[in-house]
Amino acid sequence: MCNKNIKFKWLLQFAMETLGADALATGHYARTSQDDEEVFQQKYTGNIDCVFHNFGKDAVKLLKAADSQKDQTFFLSQVSQQALRHVIFPLGDLRKSAVKNMAAEAGFHHILKRKESMGICFIGERNFENFILEYLEPRPGNFVSIEDGKIMGTHKGWFLFTLGQRARIRGQRNAWFVVDKKITTGDVFVAPGTCHPALYRNSLKTDPFHWITQNPPSDLLRDGVMQCSFRFQHQMPLVSCQLTLNPDYTLMVTLAQPVRAPTPGQFAVLYKDDECLGSGKIVTLGSCMQMQKARG
Repeated sequence: MCNKNIKFKWLLQFAMETLGADALATGHYARTSQDDEEVFQQKYTGNIDCVFHNFGKDAVKLLKAADSQKDQTFFLSQVSQQALRHVIFPLGDLRKSAVKNMAAEAGFHHILKRKESMGICFIGERNFENFILEYLEPRPGNFVSIEDGKIMGTHKGWFLFTLGQRARIRGQRNAWFVVDKKITTGDVFVAPGTCHPALYRNSLKTDPFHWITQNPPSDLLRDGVMQCSFRFQHQMPLVSCQLTLNPDYTLMVTLAQPVRAPTPGQFAVLYKDDECLGSGKIVTLGSCMQMQKARG
């Protein structure tokens, strides 16, 4: 998401400052609360990261696309208010099938044959582990069972694993999955089965949250808590949650139901109906469901 946001900001600055464009039109599947004509009436300040606190009701909202299967607001959840005011999303009200039909009618058959990119675009078809080990020295450690502390095998580095992924441990016939990591010792904690309780969390904390409209919603400021919806992966089903606003503008997110393998460093993206409110980087997780069950 960070790379997409950096690219988005660079494109806007290039279009407005170098090319002298009035606005930037992109192929993202998303919408905003302003009409295209309003975009051309906005004055470009030259600083798309500047902080505004007086937009109020006039703040431009980022809205989901008409095609829910192709909606890309998740990837735009760090966009600044200033940038959003100068962007047009021509595909936002169209379904992908309609766009393909338009492309076919225009003769762009070679584009229609391309496969959609689903992986990590900058490493291509290379093996992820081999790619990482080209840049980082191996730091061997142990796979440790979360259930009894037994050493299940060894690995080449804790940084090769993310929470929730399958840990391919030599000599183990059954599937084990990563539930936690301890950087100081190099231990990677694993649990048997893809639905093990240790993989699930129902609360998390973000860093200072990026609100697309600049200010937190009025009911959150007034009451300190608010109901909305959450996801940390593109297209994962939205989960109802309650927000608690901390004095340092970080958020505590309490989920109505536990989710599998949220990971520090990923982004918590929040929605209210069709509006994408913004996002914040996950910094800490609540206790895993297995620990809570044991305490209860």
